[in-house]
Amino acid sequence: MEAFSKSNTRLKSITNYLTARFDTEAARVNSVAAIIGVLTGLLIGVYDRALRYSSIFFGMQSRTEQEPIVSPLLSFLSSFLPGLSSYALIFMPALGGLLVGIIAHFIQKQQYGVAGLIEHITLHGAKIRPLSAFLEVFTSIITIGSGGSLGKEAPGVLAGAGVGASVGKGLKSSEKQLRILLGCGASGGIAAAFNAPLAGVVFVVEVIYGELETKTFIPIVISSVFATLISSTLFGIKPFQLAYHELVSPYQELFLYLILGLLAGVLSTFLIRFLYFTKSIFGNIQLHPALKPALGGLGVGIIGFFCPEIFGLGYPVITAALQAQFALKFLLLLLLLKILAFSLSLASGGSGGTIVPSLFIGAMFGGAFGTVANLLFPETLAGSGAYALVGMGAVFAGTARAPLTAILILFEITREYNLILPLMFACVLSNVMSSALYPESIFTEGLRRKGYKIRKGREIDVMTSMFVRDAMVRHVQTVSEEKNVGTLITLMQASRHAGFPVLDSKGRLVGIVTLSDLRSKVKYGELNKKIGDIASRNLEVAYPDESLDVVLKRLAVREIGRLPVVSRTDKEKLLGLVTRSDIVNSYNKSVVNKVRDKKEGN
Repeated sequence: MEAFSKSNTRLKSITNYLTARFDTEAARVNSVAAIIGVLTGLLIGVYDRALRYSSIFFGMQSRTEQEPIVSPLLSFLSSFLPGLSSYALIFMPALGGLLVGIIAHFIQKQQYGVAGLIEHITLHGAKIRPLSAFLEVFTSIITIGSGGSLGKEAPGVLAGAGVGASVGKGLKSSEKQLRILLGCGASGGIAAAFNAPLAGVVFVVEVIYGELETKTFIPIVISSVFATLISSTLFGIKPFQLAYHELVSPYQELFLYLILGLLAGVLSTFLIRFLYFTKSIFGNIQLHPALKPALGGLGVGIIGFFCPEIFGLGYPVITAALQAQFALKFLLLLLLLKILAFSLSLASGGSGGTIVPSLFIGAMFGGAFGTVANLLFPETLAGSGAYALVGMGAVFAGTARAPLTAILILFEITREYNLILPLMFACVLSNVMSSALYPESIFTEGLRRKGYKIRKGREIDVMTSMFVRDAMVRHVQTVSEEKNVGTLITLMQASRHAGFPVLDSKGRLVGIVTLSDLRSKVKYGELNKKIGDIASRNLEVAYPDESLDVVLKRLAVREIGRLPVVSRTDKEKLLGLVTRSDIVNSYNKSVVNKVRDKKEGN
């Protein structure tokens, strides 16, 4: 009996130890992230199969596969109109657009896309309607399956975000947790759709969050890993199969890749502007909203009747360009027609993403550039397929303003490491050039037109219009430099603050002391040591008339959490204290007011 009691006591102590160590908020979030990753991977796998069946149904599978597959819809129509099959291709994208328009206008309450997800995470408390997100995923199956010239990354992001929102809703998560869960889903969606776990993580950090935070990084990595594992092992989603490429003349070719990167930046800017120019045209057309996607689809159908390579995702066409199977004139023709078809598909209201079209356009552009380069310098350069691969990443980097994502997604979907140097070079140059020519990305331009300027996960108009005096705490708890460390520890335990301004005997600011100072400068038993001896005296300060965006950058650069607020004329006169959380809370309140005012104005 005594042995049993000891065993039971030991078991309880082990349980208590494990609970204390692992039953934390971070551990729970990471566990939920794994679940979101698994569910997202399953959903993307089902989406991939549904997209294939949709292509077969609308008769588009035979345009991209070596073995034609009979379309049930075309067979049905041909039984009534025997001569229809040769011209039906024109009307399939219009039919898909009509179905999408009806669903979007009469059933779906809200359309998101990647831009909408950025908006809701930044401005609306990370609250999205899961049903609307899933409906948009469904309409993308119709749009792309019927020939719409769009990609599957936005549906993947929304599928994952819908999973994250559903799980968060079920768990009654807070706004901060919901933001993390949406990021987990979005990361898993990109990772599973392209079999690219690293790119999924970086896409969320670069494009959606706009900045890297440790508390969000670990969960999105976990979600990305599990989503990729499920999609690749259960559904067989694999990267492109490519011919081998390498640098032949490194110094000469790096100069050519420099030119390619800069030109890709110009092309990226044109693509963004042309897309939103086309959106403006459709916005001004006096036609019922449910019919506009059909009109855009009809335009795509007419283009595709003469050049069916522009239909759908276009993976086989990209592969052919990477294998240098196209002549220069055909590459340029595909480049121009894809830009037009993509803009018509998305601007008219079709559902789908921009990454795959950017990769397609980049492959055609890079292939054409490489063909010209090989004509000018025969037998001294890599084949045009190498330039097509680098062009893919460069155009995507320029349109999305996400060079690191572009580098990683190209590396992961192609597994081609030999061109990593020119790929990195061209992606960065394209991003620099496109940013210099136009400040908005293909995602944020739509938000700008709605009145929001979002950078690094923040609405910058709000941040620049608010000042330190709007966010700072004026009644600050301080400590005297003459007090001892024991007093400081007691104060920290009672107040739960991790830092205090330090004043001298005359009430003048002389420094700041934080928990970090305690840990690094106080040894065991040194409780009588004076606070003035451990305080940081090389102070970073803020001024009441500084804008919050300037102060937030200062906090980030110095990796600190608080700044004393002082007078510009007297830097030893303490006016208050501003912390990172004070800035975020003031920002959130102002954003809520701005969004509410915009809704009331509409």
